[in-house]
Amino acid sequence: MRLLTALTLFAALLTLSLTRPTLRKEPVGVGTKAPNGAEVFFDGTRAMLDQKWTYWAGPRLAATLPIKWFLQPNPTNPAEQVLNTNDPAGAGGKYGAADIVTKKEFRDARIHVEFLIPEKGGNSGVYLQNRYEIQVLDGDTTSHGMAAVINESPSPYYAYNGIGKWNAYDITFRAARFSGGKRVEPAMVTLYFNGKKVHVNRPIQQVWGGPNSGIDGGNDGGKGITDTPGGLKLQAEGHNVLYRNIWIKPLDLKKADTDF
Repeated sequence: MRLLTALTLFAALLTLSLTRPTLRKEPVGVGTKAPNGAEVFFDGTRAMLDQKWTYWAGPRLAATLPIKWFLQPNPTNPAEQVLNTNDPAGAGGKYGAADIVTKKEFRDARIHVEFLIPEKGGNSGVYLQNRYEIQVLDGDTTSHGMAAVINESPSPYYAYNGIGKWNAYDITFRAARFSGGKRVEPAMVTLYFNGKKVHVNRPIQQVWGGPNSGIDGGNDGGKGITDTPGGLKLQAEGHNVLYRNIWIKPLDLKKADTDF
């Protein structure tokens, strides 16, 4: 009787193992290519830059089209063209003066961005929904520093590859939720930095930096988040920060869970 029970249990476990789907972690890190359903937003060509990006028309805008960010050879592979943020209008750290943003707007999304900082102190930023900054800043390990959800999380500086090397942000972002015109759930993000999971289901409470920083930055001190989609924005601060391999896959996350 015991043998029959044991055999029955073994058969049930075997059936379960054969029918259970295999869990596979989504590819992340430097060089990760756009999956099915994703749209590439920078492939190293001037044509795509002009087609899919524009200057953010914030209150401090000083740049004029066409975009003055320029293409240059990749320092680690000269056969590849990459994008340099050093727009003359952003010289001296004038954030908001020459930031570029995708023409396409989004709410929930899976995002991949690669960047390289060639010099000490290189500064830029990746803005989710043109609101929430994931910092790009060499040398800063504070909550205002590298890969921080700016001013709301510690900097996972340990995952940074350093000057002259490519780095990758792999992000799942969930936009804030609203009911009756009021925010009932904050935005949320999970971030892999160079393949290391550094933020998991991190809520984002506000826009930092004032009206020059992004959508809603000047609304109730950045706390007045509205139910408006926004593009992916990259910041120009007069530094030679480089970008490549940028893609976005729209999502529709019913639950407040961005972990992947």
